[in-house]
Amino acid sequence: MDQVVAQAMQKWPNVPHCYGWLGLDARGAWRMRDEQTQRQNLPGDKIMHTALAGFINRNYGADEHGCWYFQNGPQRVYVDLELTPYIAHTDPVQGFVLQTGEPMTAIDAVMLTEQGRLLLIAPGQVAAIDDRDLAQCLTDLRMDGEIASDEALLEWMANPSKSQILTWQKSGLLLTVSHIATENVATHFGFVQKPAKHS
Repeated sequence: MDQVVAQAMQKWPNVPHCYGWLGLDARGAWRMRDEQTQRQNLPGDKIMHTALAGFINRNYGADEHGCWYFQNGPQRVYVDLELTPYIAHTDPVQGFVLQTGEPMTAIDAVMLTEQGRLLLIAPGQVAAIDDRDLAQCLTDLRMDGEIASDEALLEWMANPSKSQILTWQKSGLLLTVSHIATENVATHFGFVQKPAKHS
């Protein structure tokens, strides 16, 4: 957290929280959502200002209810999540990098949804792979030691219990891939996709 943010929180401890105005899309872009955008359930305008995006990234966290927010000075701006709290991108040097700029290390589980979304899980982090990076990540999926074919993957996504074991191999790591329904991701990992005021 930025020092200026910590100081503002001490100076003004009781600023009301903000809901619905900030979103994180499934490609890792921060989006501003005004009242009309919220009413129409639209994604909002992508934040293109590098310094502002960097400020959000450095001051992003979760509360005790699993609601993710950006600490904007003394105010918590809660984030509507399109998919997961983190979105991972492939990086030629670091392997995977989160939308916050942090490298994703210590991956200890991999999941695949019925929609073909690949999720990487590390301590305190669940990240969906940006769909633009998915094609190169699919070559890390194996069945019987061979790269899984498109047909085999589609069959596995439809009937994981009746298909062969799917594994993920990357940088010397070998993990069995689990299936998860998209609708169950938030509950399984204990985060809230659309935070609202607590009663």
